[in-house]
Amino acid sequence: MSHPDPRNRGFTLIEVLLAIIVLSVALLALGLSVAKMMIGSLQSKYIGTATILVSEKLEDINRWSSTDPQICLPTASASVGSLTSDINQTTTCPTGASASVNYYDDVYPNLTNGTTSCLSASSGCFAETISSVAGGVTTFTTTVHSPNGIVQSSSSTSAPTGTSFHRRWFIEANTPVAGARRITVKVLSTDQSIKPPVTFQMSTVRP
Repeated sequence: MSHPDPRNRGFTLIEVLLAIIVLSVALLALGLSVAKMMIGSLQSKYIGTATILVSEKLEDINRWSSTDPQICLPTASASVGSLTSDINQTTTCPTGASASVNYYDDVYPNLTNGTTSCLSASSGCFAETISSVAGGVTTFTTTVHSPNGIVQSSSSTSAPTGTSFHRRWFIEANTPVAGARRITVKVLSTDQSIKPPVTFQMSTVRP
């Protein structure tokens, strides 16, 4: 009586199940690694954007005169603005100048291509929308930078879609030395898919 060759007997059900389990675990690990890499890449992108937006705001604030409501400290106040809450108030400087000032805004950076707001349909435009509040009304001003150097601006009361960043700033008097003021800007990404949320802050000192 002949016996079957063990090399031709095939795989048992248990061997097949074990192989499927091993393959499933390997694919799951690969999927998790890819997802982690994608999140890490997006997080790095957001950190880079947040860094730019902080620097941009510090430069914007620094252009104001020290006696302007946008940068002055109200009479008898050691600080103004906040890094933890949205402050909108009427600021009156010791010199008497007064204005409604927002110490926060929302920024919607966007790379557009071939849209009606982009003057060169063959190349990308950089559009940045910044919110402002006046009289309780929020206005969104979009500035589009075209590759050919032309800059266009438009305003709307409707918020644009896409990723946004929330900025707040805080101004302190006589810090770090008497006669100086320290300005700190903090940016927070509003993308809830990134955990923990991307935040970045930076300070500058000026008279």
